[in-house]
Amino acid sequence: MKIIFTAIGSILILSSCAWVQVTPQGEGVRLVQSAKAVEPCKRLGKVNSKVISRVIFSRDADKVAEELADLARNEAALMGGDTIIPISEIGDGRRSFAVYQCFQPKRTDMN
Repeated sequence: MKIIFTAIGSILILSSCAWVQVTPQGEGVRLVQSAKAVEPCKRLGKVNSKVISRVIFSRDADKVAEELADLARNEAALMGGDTIIPISEIGDGRRSFAVYQCFQPKRTDMN
C-alpha cells in the first residue's frame, strides 16, 4: 500500500513540474494574444508544438499551455522570429503558433 501512495505522489509531483525549458534564444521571443499586436510585423511562418497532456490523468491546462508556448518560443528563435501568437486552440497537447519578426535584428559591428 505504501508503494502505491509513493507512486501516486511521485506522479502528482512530476505532473506539476515544467518539462520544457526556454532556451537563451527563446527568452527573446514574446508571446502575444492579440492579432493587432503583430499587424506591423513580418510573418515568418508557423510552428507546431506538442507536449504530453496526460500522465494517467489530464495535466493542468495552464501548464500544458505554458509548455506549448515555451516550445514555440524556442522554435521561433531558430527561425529568426521575436514574436509568436497562437493560431489554434489546444487539442491533445498540440497547438500552432504564427511566428513574426516585429523588431529589427540587432546589428553587430565588426570593427
